[in-house]
Amino acid sequence: MNSGFAGSLAAFGLLLTTHAASADAIEDFFRGKSLTMIVATTNGNDYDNRGRMLARWMGESIPGKPSIVVRNMPGGGGIVGANWMTKVAPRDGTAMMMIMQPSAMNQALGLGAIEYDVRNFGWIGNTSDTPSVITSWHTSGVHTVEQAREKELVLGGTVGTASVIYPMVLNELAGTKFKVVTGYPGGNQINLAMESGEVQGRGSNSWSSWKSTRPQWLTEKKIFNLVQVALKRASDLPDVPLMLELARNDFDRQVLTFLSADTAIARAVVTTPGVPADRLAALRKAFEDTMKRKEVLEEAEKIQMDLSVLSGEESHKVAASIVNADPKVIERARQIIGAHAK
Repeated sequence: MNSGFAGSLAAFGLLLTTHAASADAIEDFFRGKSLTMIVATTNGNDYDNRGRMLARWMGESIPGKPSIVVRNMPGGGGIVGANWMTKVAPRDGTAMMMIMQPSAMNQALGLGAIEYDVRNFGWIGNTSDTPSVITSWHTSGVHTVEQAREKELVLGGTVGTASVIYPMVLNELAGTKFKVVTGYPGGNQINLAMESGEVQGRGSNSWSSWKSTRPQWLTEKKIFNLVQVALKRASDLPDVPLMLELARNDFDRQVLTFLSADTAIARAVVTTPGVPADRLAALRKAFEDTMKRKEVLEEAEKIQMDLSVLSGEESHKVAASIVNADPKVIERARQIIGAHAK
């Protein structure tokens, strides 16, 4: 036998043996373990629904078939959960989190007691690029953004989240008259406040969440979407303007585009910094396989949950691009938000 050919066969055999050993090690590590899925919100909302759906099915696709337990950890608009993932959670692939959409933007702007860096998380994948929407209650008398420029609209919001940031930025750059009342721990509490007349709308919610958690409100026209926050209009919201379309000049459009970029990773899953590369790769593959499961697709369709999958690698690029955005754009956004937050 040719010595070169024999050498190639030996090298190939060694590669297969090494790969098999690595796969066995990953399976051995996860077998019998109980993984944690952190949901950085209260329960019963879109983040929670997605986290629980992944917890039900993703373990089947992870080598060793571990169980996954959901733990709700609301606080600081997702900052509490993200800090826990950075400072407390084991860095071995046994902790995952449905990261809040504005986490990268909050880091870039320096909002809150942030101890995490989204660039260091292990991004597993994203489940949706649904737009965020600013919404009014049907009795408010404000059903369009043009009317919100003429009449004050009292919105409910949660400190440190887009429900506060979007309205205050639009007041500055688009001339709206939003007033945000904060102190609500989560979206469910804001929804109750709308129903009771305590507030007249909600500063931000995902369009997917409205469709999956309050479809009857859409059917009965209890809510009106004034603005959508995304880089392109959703196909089923063709007449609702994008936030960035309301800019009065090119630089303001850059600011509003920066603040809209995180909708591309609206419902993403991450693991802790420092997870070994082979385990992160296994979690990413398990995520992608789970998003193709018949049971998952049927469940999502049943509750009108949109699925638009983005790989972990691409999700990481989006998050990093937000933190690494033009410093002048970031500073302008910070000035606006800081001025209104006093």
